Amino acid sequence: MAVTIKSAKEIELMREAGRLLEIVHDEMGRMVKPGVSTMEINQCGERMIRKLGCVPNFLNYGGFPAAICVSVNEEVVHGVPRRDRILHEGDIVSLDAGLIYKGYHSDAARTHAVGKVSGEVQKLLDATRQSFFEGIKKARAGNHLHDISNAIDAYISSFGYGIVRDLVGHGIGTSLHEDPQIPNFRQKKKGMKLIPGMTLAVEPMINMGTWEVVWLEDEWTVISKDHKPSAHYENTILITEGEPEILTLHG
Repeated sequence: MAVTIKSAKEIELMREAGRLLEIVHDEMGRMVKPGVSTMEINQCGERMIRKLGCVPNFLNYGGFPAAICVSVNEEVVHGVPRRDRILHEGDIVSLDAGLIYKGYHSDAARTHAVGKVSGEVQKLLDATRQSFFEGIKKARAGNHLHDISNAIDAYISSFGYGIVRDLVGHGIGTSLHEDPQIPNFRQKKKGMKLIPGMTLAVEPMINMGTWEVVWLEDEWTVISKDHKPSAHYENTILITEGEPEILTLHG
């Protein structure tokens, strides 16, 4: 498995790519409200990325037709933005975005409530976000990759939610998807040892019901098989000599 260890100079570029992506996410998050279309959010995100002097890394990646993945309710990931897909009170919407800064990628996702959501749905959003933080408690040099996976699973299992297995986190750097793959569910093997300089995109995708998913006819949008809500939370992180550094979250 070819895993890239970033130099000090590369880490600085990754930090800036992450900082800029957080600005984009903050701007898109402010747009999330009833009556807004998923295409409007996509346009806002792409406009911000380019305004910051960066390139949207999702646009045309493998043929994906937009700069931002905008996934609503039971859509897990890779929702294709549309002008006629309007957000309504009580929906949830996952915004997955990335950019390239001077050749280096960042990647992050957030799931937002549209107006007021049910307590049950809010619990899913909160648990998904917290599972990321539970996972990266193990993202320390000397630990193993699957310590992250197992920590996410251990936290989520208490809620009875389904952890998506068909899609996983990944390494990131000069390519959007690098080795290693990072499952969000329990693994029998330890996985590789974590080393300072690794940059990883850790991204729990959690369904309220079954873990099983289905791809729609557009061949991009992934939905929960039972059509129950799904949440997604992701950050790009750096393995250091101590605590992991979250490159796409500073607040």
